[in-house]
Formats: sequence, structure tokens, C-alpha cells
Amino acid sequence: MAAVIVRVDARSVAPLAGEGLSGAMIEDMMASTERESGDRAVRLAAMFESAVAASGVTVDDSPGEAGASASLQTAIGRDEDVLPALAQLADLTILPNPTMDGDGMGADRLHAVLFDSGRPVLMAPPTVATHIGRRCCVAWNGSTEGAAALAAMVPWLRAATAVRVLHAAEYQRHGAPAEAVLPYLALHGVAADLVAFQPVNRDLGAGLLAAAASFDADLLGMGAYSHSRLRQLILGGVTRHVLGHAGIAVLMSR
Repeated sequence: MAAVIVRVDARSVAPLAGEGLSGAMIEDMMASTERESGDRAVRLAAMFESAVAASGVTVDDSPGEAGASASLQTAIGRDEDVLPALAQLADLTILPNPTMDGDGMGADRLHAVLFDSGRPVLMAPPTVATHIGRRCCVAWNGSTEGAAALAAMVPWLRAATAVRVLHAAEYQRHGAPAEAVLPYLALHGVAADLVAFQPVNRDLGAGLLAAAASFDADLLGMGAYSHSRLRQLILGGVTRHVLGHAGIAVLMSR
């Protein structure tokens, strides 16, 4: 596991010079930005050290095959620029739930990794979970995004105690029907049941989350933005609703 702290580049405030601010004011802003970013990095590093100490994981920048290990790296720049490149060489990238970010940048960060890395993203639940992956739901709609999410979920599903595939007629795209998912999972040693969910107040995203909650799921796997992001921003969509309302961990692929 590799933890990443992204520090703000203090020089990013320099363009404000064209907004009528004096050179002295820009320098003060750059110094303040550097100080705040450094303080945040120190706090995050302390959290990392506390977490690995509590879990007994070895801190190793060059892990081998001796067991679980963790490393901490620091990068400078914008999250949206730095994280996708790092995520390309990761099996899974874990990001905070966007609703937890007071600066509103959480959604931009998650979208950047989803769209630009080609790798799955695990969106953490908004509150600390005692366990993730015991009871898993997979949302299926026959899309390429859903197929990628299903493949990424297989290791989780093998270890789960209960698995459910969720589908809805209104959610289905052109592609394999939901009934075909169960034989596929069986080939991987996963027993699952298939349940149709209904929209809640005509909202498919709300219906999907309600169905996962009724199963007492602690992990939901789904494809992200089977429709374009622009369409979802204008008309709403399942992905957009899940990003804003999920109370459990969600594994997404794009």
C-alpha cells in the first residue's frame, strides 16, 4: 500500500498578480499557502504513522513478498494532475468520500482519477467503517463500465460472506443481461443471488442505494458514468446520486 500526500504548489497563487494584487501581497499569500500545506502534510504523516503502527504493517519503500507493507510519498501539485498518473500503476486507489471535503475539491479529485487513470477507485464511506467487503452488492447494467467494475470486485466477492447482484430494467444498457452475471461469478467461485431494484421517487440512484441498504451491504461495486458526465450533471444520474449520498464504501470503474 502506498499513501500519498499532495502538497499545494505555492507558486500556483502567482497568477493572482494579474488581479490587481501587489507583489508583496502575492509573496505573503505564497508564504501562507506553503505554511498551511506544510502543516497539513505533517498532520497527515502523523495519521499514516499511527495507522501503520496500529495495524502492525511494515513501512517499506521497496516492498517485497514478505507480507503487507506500506509506504508514504509526498508530491507537489494539484490533486487532479498528480493522482491519476500514480493511480495508473495501482491495483486500486482509495479516495475520501467527496462529501467529506469542505473545500469542494473531493469530487474533482475523484473524477480525475476515474476518468484519467483507467483503474478502479474505492470511495471510502463518509464515516469510519468497522469492516468493508463482508456483504457486497454489484450493480449491473450491461455497460463496459459495469463490466470493469465487476472484474475489479471479484477478489472482494471471493472473500465476502454474502453477494448480491442488483439490476433494474430502467438501469440496463445494451450488453449482457443481469442473469448472465451469476454463471460468470460461479466460474470464479462466487455464489450470489440476483435482485431487481426499483427507483425511489423516480430516482434510480436512490433505489440502488436503498437496495444495497436492505441487504446490509458494506461495499457496492458499480460502473461510473455509463452516460456522459455532462448528461448526468444536467439531468442527474445514478453515479451522481451515489457520489452524493452513499453511506458505504463504493468501488467504481470508468
